[in-house]
Amino acid sequence: MVILLRPDQEKIKDSNNRKILHLLMKKREMSKQAIARETGLTVPTVTNNINRLIEEGIVEEAGVSVSTGGRKPMIIRFLPQSRYAFGVDFSSNHLTSSSCIRVILIDFDAVIKQEVDFDYQDFDNIDEIMKHVQVLTEKIIKNLRISVERILGIGFSLPGTVNERKKVLELAPNLSPNLGMKDLHFKKYESLFPFPLFVENEANAAALAELILGIARQKRNLVYLSLNRGIGAGIVVRGHIYKGNKKRAGEVGHMTVDSRGISCTCGRKDCWEIYAASGALIREYNRESGIKIKDTKEFLEKLDNGDPIAVKSWDIYLNYLVRGINNIILAFDPHYLIIGGEISEFGERLLKPLRSRIFKENTYYKKDDLEILISGFKENASMIGVALLPFQKLFYGDNKII
Repeated sequence: MVILLRPDQEKIKDSNNRKILHLLMKKREMSKQAIARETGLTVPTVTNNINRLIEEGIVEEAGVSVSTGGRKPMIIRFLPQSRYAFGVDFSSNHLTSSSCIRVILIDFDAVIKQEVDFDYQDFDNIDEIMKHVQVLTEKIIKNLRISVERILGIGFSLPGTVNERKKVLELAPNLSPNLGMKDLHFKKYESLFPFPLFVENEANAAALAELILGIARQKRNLVYLSLNRGIGAGIVVRGHIYKGNKKRAGEVGHMTVDSRGISCTCGRKDCWEIYAASGALIREYNRESGIKIKDTKEFLEKLDNGDPIAVKSWDIYLNYLVRGINNIILAFDPHYLIIGGEISEFGERLLKPLRSRIFKENTYYKKDDLEILISGFKENASMIGVALLPFQKLFYGDNKII
């Protein structure tokens, strides 16, 4: 006879399972008795959950520990490479190419096991791109000799407005128009992969990565600022990603910050990302110097070498960056501001002037009100974040996004 658990019993069971998994992820090896003590669960409850995890191949018995009297306790070991997930980054934030799409495979520890990239401009449409992603995932699985059953899913990091539940990219003005990246339904691509497909806005995905595994693990109220060829924000409220009524929260790159009348890809004028995205920095330097550099890596080299035009361009860029950050602080009043994406590679060259300029001549907030940090994952944050989406239900349920 099959016994059906009531919904509340199922929730309790899943909650207990997650408590044990979180603990084993952190400690790596523990006895059942130690797990029971630290989680507050009974030894029989721990044993039932451990047996289930052993059957699923997520943990294993790893011998016995030294006894303090009585029967020697069995050690349970967490297996970080028992499951994997793919992450695909459409965010156009790779340092060497604004049209680069990256594909990674990570394990439970978010360790990148393999990475490949390609230029989406080599393809005529999104259907061809998705087919190529499928081919790449198959090659990675074959190269690493992993069974498909151990892949929990594939996540896509997308710049623009994303409805993660309907799996729709509603608008992505910074991606090539010929790709048809508007009102794009990713559900039609689910049949390409033998595992679940997830989508998320790149800034929200990056915030999720920092929230689960990065420097934001103990920080419940923050704004993650993604500075790439576009600008987006992941807003975290009490440990949850806030997306808003129509999933548009965080599109801060399209705040108006000037009155010069420069058109943005979204159709408006003088949006913040026109002046403070990474491309703005490159354009300013190229215009002033007459030299054509192609990425921020080249710009950083010139800045480090004391190129006077690079120094001037950097100063102008910082002023516009601060202008938008001031608006974000006034709008959201976060405890923390985490800066990620392409510009995060500038590290202290970015942090030091930001900290001095953001709080200068300001009456609404002071330095002690806000901590500004650089993302631990830097330009990889959104890619790791979407690769974590298939793990989220197993470890966190559906409670990280509101």
